[in-house]
Amino acid sequence: MKYNKLGNTGLKVSALSFGTMTFGDDWNIGFEDQKRADEMVDMSIDAGINLFDTADVYSYGVSEEMLGKAVKNRRQDLVIATKVMGAMSDDVNDRGLSRFHIMNSVENSLRRLGTDYIDLYQLHAFDENTPLEETLRTLEDLVNQGKVRYIGMSNHAAWQIAKGLGLSDKNGWPRYASAQMHYSLINRDIEHEVVPLAEEEGMGILVWSPLNGGYLTGKYRKEEDSDSRFATSDLQDFPPIPDKKVANEIVDNLTEIGSNHGVGPAEVALAWLMERPAVSSVLIGSRKTEQLKANLKAAEIELTQDEYDRLTEISEPRTPYPQWMQNMM
Repeated sequence: MKYNKLGNTGLKVSALSFGTMTFGDDWNIGFEDQKRADEMVDMSIDAGINLFDTADVYSYGVSEEMLGKAVKNRRQDLVIATKVMGAMSDDVNDRGLSRFHIMNSVENSLRRLGTDYIDLYQLHAFDENTPLEETLRTLEDLVNQGKVRYIGMSNHAAWQIAKGLGLSDKNGWPRYASAQMHYSLINRDIEHEVVPLAEEEGMGILVWSPLNGGYLTGKYRKEEDSDSRFATSDLQDFPPIPDKKVANEIVDNLTEIGSNHGVGPAEVALAWLMERPAVSSVLIGSRKTEQLKANLKAAEIELTQDEYDRLTEISEPRTPYPQWMQNMM
């Protein structure tokens, strides 16, 4: 397993990490079998994974609880990441990024995870209803209290990330160490602004849904997707596919390249992402141990330059404005 620095920090994280959105079954995409969760965590650790990601809103705390039980005897050797933002109940204040909600949420996450500290605490989305100063000052307090070691964010626009970094620099608060974003061969939108910002500001990108909801496994092409975790879930067609013709061409090329390495298209897609600029780790997750076992093979793949360039070229996104104008200058 390869290890990368998390942005400009000294923290090393595995190039592949394990996402536990499938721990719990609130959205019909996972399971509540603790024994299976333990097996997946054991398999991941044996393969060299040291970063495990969850969120309080995943099955309303069940994911954190299952992860906490699975890692309890090895917690000090692992990097545990969770998130805050989503509504946890019908209570008007049990959501968002206010000081009130964050302070309550971090205590609940610590309890569910069975730990005294969270290695990476991430803002799950941008909260338009709370001043960013309030949110970041609260995170500073949590870092000073030792309950949080690093902070990050997820699903933010580039200007929102830049605003947060500016406020942190101005006030001497902790900076975002990471940006957890959707990124795949089908959806490369973050390359236009977020990736350059991450490179400039020293943030590590953590990739969620690198297989675009399972589409890059190739199962959809073969009409074998009835057991895909998104095919029968409440999250169908998520993440979106802007152009299925291009997506299918990508799958065809992944399949061909995979045959050269003795793996499936999914593992090739993961290997490509692991080599992209600013990417610290690619999150993989599954509800079956055999799926996880297959995905872990991505860490062993060495794409040739021709294979890498081929995938990059066929998946090249349209250049938006003002980037296309800047490229002309």
